[in-house]
Amino acid sequence: MRVLPALMLTLSALPADIARAGGAGPVLEVVSFRLVPGTPEADFLAAARATEPPLRRQRGFLSRQLTRAEDGTWTDHVAWASLPVALAASDAMMAEPAFQPFMTLIDGPSVKMRHDPILWQVD
Repeated sequence: MRVLPALMLTLSALPADIARAGGAGPVLEVVSFRLVPGTPEADFLAAARATEPPLRRQRGFLSRQLTRAEDGTWTDHVAWASLPVALAASDAMMAEPAFQPFMTLIDGPSVKMRHDPILWQVD
């Protein structure tokens, strides 16, 4: 569980997100990270796909995209109906067994998380 200490530290800073977003309206959870060295991309993507069912069951879940930059940095973009539901989902996902394989492939110290209010969107 290499990611848990860093992720828990990141989650402790979230009250600033609440104040900035006002707690109302949709938010985009943006989590950037690197994989544990030597992790095959295919294994990581399989672990990510396995998180879909419990994520879809979360109240307020809107969408998710996972991207990888040329420098190897990954970003998980998750849209939520509001910051309170995003924070509640974060707590629930930390306890969700389907998320454990996904999280163990992430280099914990590299994790950076923020919640940005969605101010405008085109679908």
